[in-house]
Amino acid sequence: MSGLRKVVTVVDEVLMDLGRPVATPVRRVAAAAVIRNPWAGRGFVADLQPGVESLAPGLGRLLTDRLIGALGGAERVEAFGKAAVVGLDGELEHGGALIHTPYFGNVLRELTEGTSIIVFSDDRLAAGAPLTVPLWHKTAAATRSHYQTVQIRVPDAPRPDEIVVVAAAASGPRPNARIGDRRSDPVVRLADLENAR
Repeated sequence: MSGLRKVVTVVDEVLMDLGRPVATPVRRVAAAAVIRNPWAGRGFVADLQPGVESLAPGLGRLLTDRLIGALGGAERVEAFGKAAVVGLDGELEHGGALIHTPYFGNVLRELTEGTSIIVFSDDRLAAGAPLTVPLWHKTAAATRSHYQTVQIRVPDAPRPDEIVVVAAAASGPRPNARIGDRRSDPVVRLADLENAR
């Protein structure tokens, strides 16, 4: 892939929480591709579509393959998310162009057998800054137990003219999740809360 400098994969496996074993060990993975920003140094580029079409599908496949490999198959992916970090010479829109289109998102969703919209984060940061990537359930976004995050940091990226593109996934819910589900919540209105004071 043109402009690809490195790929970093971070695996976080939670076995204990607050000194007690978690009900089901959870593995969270973030895979990041460091690429040259194709729009850096060109001033305002009105049409980002050609770059998106040439880069995003390959990035989606590369990073999703890393996630699936680390978790042991698409069926082991329960939650997913995506992110982009733009170097200081780029626009936030450059990262968004690579992750917020079907050329990336649909690849990630299809390969992980998901149907939900994919939660995301993006930022413009100096090299080595950490990025927190949110995750939620791949087929039931309202499943509160799977609301969690994974953090990734690439010490030498993004350089000012680079973008770090991230796909992330988890094999299960947060450790010891127990705050219920949005579908079973009571109806709570602001007026009711104000009257309860």
